[in-house]
Amino acid sequence: MTRKTVRIAMNGVTGRMGYRQHLVRSILALREQGGLDLGDGTVLWPEPVLVGRREHALRELADRHGLDQANVSTDVDAVLADDSIDIFFDAAMTSTREDLLKKAIAAGKHIYTEKPSATSLDGALELARLANAAGIKHGVVQDKIFLPGLLKLKRLIDGGFFGRILSVRGEFGYWVFEGDWQEAQRPSWNYRAEDGGGIVVDMFPHWEYVLHELFGRVKSVTALAATHIPQRWDEQSKPYDATADDAAYGIFELESGAIAQINSSWAVRVNRDELVEFQVDGTEGSAVAGLRNCRAQHRSATPKPVWNPDIPVTESFREQWQEVPDNGEFDNGFKVQWELFLRHVALDEPYHWDLLAGARGVQLAELGLKSSAEGRRYDVPELTL
Repeated sequence: MTRKTVRIAMNGVTGRMGYRQHLVRSILALREQGGLDLGDGTVLWPEPVLVGRREHALRELADRHGLDQANVSTDVDAVLADDSIDIFFDAAMTSTREDLLKKAIAAGKHIYTEKPSATSLDGALELARLANAAGIKHGVVQDKIFLPGLLKLKRLIDGGFFGRILSVRGEFGYWVFEGDWQEAQRPSWNYRAEDGGGIVVDMFPHWEYVLHELFGRVKSVTALAATHIPQRWDEQSKPYDATADDAAYGIFELESGAIAQINSSWAVRVNRDELVEFQVDGTEGSAVAGLRNCRAQHRSATPKPVWNPDIPVTESFREQWQEVPDNGEFDNGFKVQWELFLRHVALDEPYHWDLLAGARGVQLAELGLKSSAEGRRYDVPELTL
C-alpha cells in the first residue's frame, strides 16, 4: 500500500464541535484506523495543522494527541500561504467564516466548513461562485443525515414504507444554562446576534438539508423566533444581554406537498428519548427517528384509539411501535462525511454537499428570520449559480 499525506488546516479546533467531532472523532479516528483506504492501493493519511487564536490551547491539544508541535499556528495567512496545505477547514465563529473562506479560496485550497457557510445568502452564493471559478473542491458539513436514526428513517422512505408522506414533526433542543449558577454548555457568542449567534442561523441550515435529502425541497417557510432568556452570563461569569434568538418555531411546506413543523429551542427541558426527534406520518405507516434510534408503526398494526377523557388510558401507545433494526454498523456521522469529502478531493468522486448546498441552508435561515420579523410566509426560491 502507498501512503499519501493530505495536510488539513483545521481552524477552530479548540471549540467543542471542532475538537470533539472533527479533530478527535473524525481526523484522529482516521489516523487510528491507519488512514483512509482509497481502494486503489493508496491509503490517504490526514495530517492536521491546528489553527486558532490561542496558541497555548492549540499546543496543549497537539501534546495531548501526540501531534507535531510544528503543526500549530496562530497565523492563518501564513498557513494559507503554505503550499503543503491541501485543505482548509473552518469550525470557528460564524461571523469570521466568510472572510476566512474567501482567503482560502484565493490561496487555492480545497474548502470544507461547518455551517452556516456565511452570514447572508449573497455571501454564501459568492463563496460558491468563487470556489467554482477557482476549480477547487468544496464541502459543507451536513452531519445529521449520516446519523444512525436518520439512516434508518431513510431506509424506510426508500423502501416505500410510508406510502404518501403527509407530515414531518421535529423537536430539537435542551436547556442551556444561563451561566449564573451553572456553567453554560455553549459559548456565549451563540446568544449575541452581533457575533453571529442565534438558533435560526444555527439550526435552520440543518433542517434545510435534512428535509431536502429525506423528503424533498423546502418550498415555503413560516417562522417565529424568540429570545426567551434575555440575560445570560459569559465565560468570565459576567452578565450580558442575549440579543440573539434562543428558540424558533417553523413550518415548512415541501415540494411534495408534505408539511414539516420543527421546534428548535435552547430553553426547553427534554421529555423525549433523544435531543432531537422527527415523527413522520404517511398513509401506510409512521416512524419516529432520533439521533440513533428509529421506531415504526405500520398501517396494519395501527391501534384504534377513541377519545374519552372520562376514563384512564388503558394502553401504552409507545409499546405499540416496533424498533427498526440496525442491520449494519454505523460510524460517526462527522467522520463518514469527512471520508466522503477526502475521497472527493483525492479521487474526484461525486459529492453534492457543497457550498451551493450550504447556501440553501443560509437562505432558509435568512427567510426564516424575515418571516418572523414580518409575520408572514415566504416562498423559498430554488437556487442556481
